[in-house]
Amino acid sequence: MPGTFTSPRKRLGFFSRLLDDVPAAERYRLVTAQIAHAEAFGFDSAWVAQHHFHEHEGGLPSPFVFLAHVASRTRRIRLGTGIVTLPLENAVRTAEDAIVLDLLSGGRLEVGVGTGGTPASFAAFGLDSDDRAALFERQLATVRDAWAGRPLPGGDTLYPAGAQLLGRLWQATFSVSGGTRAGTAGDGLMLSRTQPRTAQAPDASLADLQDPIIDAYLAALPPGRTPRIVGSRSVFVADTRKEALRLAETGLRRAVVQAAATGQIGLADRVRADAPLDQLIAAYDVHVGAPDDVIASLRADRTLARVTDLVCQVHSVDPPHAAILRSIELTATVVAPALGWARDTGVPDLQSLALL
Repeated sequence: MPGTFTSPRKRLGFFSRLLDDVPAAERYRLVTAQIAHAEAFGFDSAWVAQHHFHEHEGGLPSPFVFLAHVASRTRRIRLGTGIVTLPLENAVRTAEDAIVLDLLSGGRLEVGVGTGGTPASFAAFGLDSDDRAALFERQLATVRDAWAGRPLPGGDTLYPAGAQLLGRLWQATFSVSGGTRAGTAGDGLMLSRTQPRTAQAPDASLADLQDPIIDAYLAALPPGRTPRIVGSRSVFVADTRKEALRLAETGLRRAVVQAAATGQIGLADRVRADAPLDQLIAAYDVHVGAPDDVIASLRADRTLARVTDLVCQVHSVDPPHAAILRSIELTATVVAPALGWARDTGVPDLQSLALL
């Protein structure tokens, strides 16, 4: 395959949009426990999304605050934003908050940024969603300048310094042009668990859409720069296929109803809530079942052979907390090893659980 490269060791990540069906404070407590559980089972990274206002899309407007809390309760796992909606943020404050979090966490921060996917959110910030691309470009340039120690308007420079974060930027994108942009900058590339299909190719696979993005990214990457590619995927593993499908049916039908009610981009018109379960699974690009089912499903996803980081999330199944913990365990002990992942030998066994 053009642009394929050999990664020395694939990394395994856990991702959450903090959607547990409980009040906000309890969401934060549960996801903190899920991340600690992922660390205990050897996951290399944990990522959280930022969403303003719409609790059915995501429950966390302040990812740096939350990750600072998580950092105090973990020891090794890398902590990432997936993503900060940069057009809605003050770029200098974003740069400052990221530096402080990185220092507090012992250098564990990964900073994923993107343009954002909810047009309605922009109005509350006094912004126009149509301007998001230009806003993103300007804000990202300011973040880079700040971290690099270059003078900001007025002549001030950032304290503390943040040059170490320049090599830990990631850009999320649905587009080939976005892949080129991330590659040209030498940043990491973040690929979504699902993304909209076009009217011309409604049945395209996720690999059909994402392989060209990777091709563009690798072609634009400066010589000698090591590729960093996150492949985020919906992965829910249970002890039995029957149990996995029971929970998946509940969650996916709920997700379809919520997408229709809120008009979520790329999801609202994808499938009807009364569609057969296999259609729901396919429409939402979900890998679900007992371990052998999920291993086979992930092996069939050809894009995953090209990523450096497989990042697993349970959305849009969104099962109960106990089922999420079990999925984390089965992913780390059965599924990921079958796909070539090896636990970092420097990882402590279950020490992180004692920090809860």
